[in-house]
Amino acid sequence: MRLSKTSVALGMLAGVAASVVAPDPVAEASPQWGLNGTYVATSNGEWAKTNDVFHNEASIRSTWSITTTCSYPGECTGTMSSDFGWSAPIYQKSGVWYVKKSVDRWQPCPDGSAGPGLQVFRFYPATEDGSGTDPASTTLMGEDSTTGVSGSCGSSKVLFITMPFKLVKNS
Repeated sequence: MRLSKTSVALGMLAGVAASVVAPDPVAEASPQWGLNGTYVATSNGEWAKTNDVFHNEASIRSTWSITTTCSYPGECTGTMSSDFGWSAPIYQKSGVWYVKKSVDRWQPCPDGSAGPGLQVFRFYPATEDGSGTDPASTTLMGEDSTTGVSGSCGSSKVLFITMPFKLVKNS
């Protein structure tokens, strides 16, 4: 059986089109996009604000182990765990990283009980002096903020504490 020139040409064209359109099954997300490894996390209480007023709080330093997977730059998800015994999801949106966790018995109430809080760490890869962003930096800077839950102490008045946050990759 002989193939016509048209059949051969159409077959070659289909093969080329398939190689251009079909995704590479072995392609993986680039590992340099995410945060992976061990980091020192520091919340600087010397510059803390309580309900937008400077108020000295205790500084906290811990070690975080982070594992992430990225679908493309700026869109990553994963998990992190602290040497303080807690873990939480970590994700990145538009170059900014977020870790959110609930804190039991965080906001003191007048009756002696305590309401929960929501702690949010927000940080980005920063230049050495912190004045801008540097996607290749292993030092990340941002904010550690915790907010009480409205109504948890019988009123809508909530406690809000924010402080500078720094995350540095261990070498």
